Amino acid sequence: MAPIAQTSDISAVEKKTNPFDNPDPAAEHQQADDEVVGEVGPAVNMADYEKQKIAQGEAHFHRLGWKRLTIVLIVTAVALGSLSLPGAFATLGMVAGVILSVGIGLVALYSSYVIGQVKLKHPQISHYADAGRMMFGNVGYEVVSVMFILQLIFTTGSHVLTGAIMFGNLTNNGACTVVFTVVSAIILFLVAIPPSFAEVAILGYIDFVSIVAAIFVTIVATGVQAGELPGGAASVAWSAWPKDNLTLAEAFIAISNIVFAYSFALCQFSFMDEMHTPQDYDKSILALGVFEIFLYTVTGALVYAFVGPDVKSPALLSAGPVVSKVAFGIAIPVIFISGSINTTVVGRYIHGRIFKNSVIRYINTPMGWATWIGLDAIITLVAWIIAGAVPFFSDLLAICSSLFISGFTFYFPAIMWFMFIREGRWADPRNIAHGFANAICFSIGVIVLGVGTYSAVWDIKHQYDVGSVSEPYSCAPIA
Repeated sequence: MAPIAQTSDISAVEKKTNPFDNPDPAAEHQQADDEVVGEVGPAVNMADYEKQKIAQGEAHFHRLGWKRLTIVLIVTAVALGSLSLPGAFATLGMVAGVILSVGIGLVALYSSYVIGQVKLKHPQISHYADAGRMMFGNVGYEVVSVMFILQLIFTTGSHVLTGAIMFGNLTNNGACTVVFTVVSAIILFLVAIPPSFAEVAILGYIDFVSIVAAIFVTIVATGVQAGELPGGAASVAWSAWPKDNLTLAEAFIAISNIVFAYSFALCQFSFMDEMHTPQDYDKSILALGVFEIFLYTVTGALVYAFVGPDVKSPALLSAGPVVSKVAFGIAIPVIFISGSINTTVVGRYIHGRIFKNSVIRYINTPMGWATWIGLDAIITLVAWIIAGAVPFFSDLLAICSSLFISGFTFYFPAIMWFMFIREGRWADPRNIAHGFANAICFSIGVIVLGVGTYSAVWDIKHQYDVGSVSEPYSCAPIA
């Protein structure tokens, strides 16, 4: 594809391609009388100014290549949540943990491939809500919009709390937790200011190195600790099978940690909408899928094998007080860059919807920037309020994920394949294979929706029964 023209040359290009905009000298004179001054500057016609800003905006928001898309997807998908997987392995056992980590990863990889096919066939889809309209009309658009917004805001809230945990760990809980959540929210707000995913991808390289380094430090540290035990690493009491007296709710909470580690499909439409060559998306999906499956499975298996059933979540807390501080310090970019992308995605959706028919939507005018920064602040504030106000925030996030991610990652892509992608006779071998694969995706989504929601509600009730629910906006350290 030819490179996009530099923004400084856009007006010149437009003049060359539109030589008859003002063929009449009288019209030119009238145009001169209508020139606007102020933020646009003298001797610039407002219509031409808006055309230039629109052209600049289109160029700015279509710079994402498949390599940068891969980084953005990895940054969205892989955060400190990946270090909760050893705990899931401890609950489910090594055998089930490995099978589920690889199997669910392959299913998520396929469903993302389907989403990409839908985007190529229907390029007018900019966000998941647009796909909701295609599936279920205007009602579907509004329902999926609410799901989309809530999930992303709650995920941003989870990063507010993760940042507070990190600051508490680094300072030995040297301040009230509310102070740490405020600091986290401010950092998330600032990192979310760049509106383009191509710009976020640049930060994503830092994030990528950060999460890999944090996981590597955790694995090495826990491995060294295991080697120093009286019987060496062989004495660690890990098991190939699920823990004793495992309840359905406990098992599915562990499964949910694995399922939601592969929840990158939520933002895929939004990311692909900025690609200059959307047909290359499959390279990104394949690279992400292979990377995620390998990272999650190796991390879950090795840390569980080194620590055993008492592994903490996130697992870097099991690396010892000093090493955990080092790992948390390395992971700072992960917490805030990964978290800010959720704000950027939901902000881009809301901003684009409000200013759909205005040049403001391109965020390259004073009003565009003012509204964008204001929206960024509002989204971050709401995420902070929810994170601090709900004493069982983690389980509330699990409920939202069960209700929403089950659709975004599994049963919505399956429905879209049946409605928009399938072509030809059902008896065609290709349709039989894809039909079977999408039936599996749909079934997993429905199971996650039902059993996942039940498990999260059960855990909330259990926390109240044992008195482990904290007060809203408490100064106490977050467990």
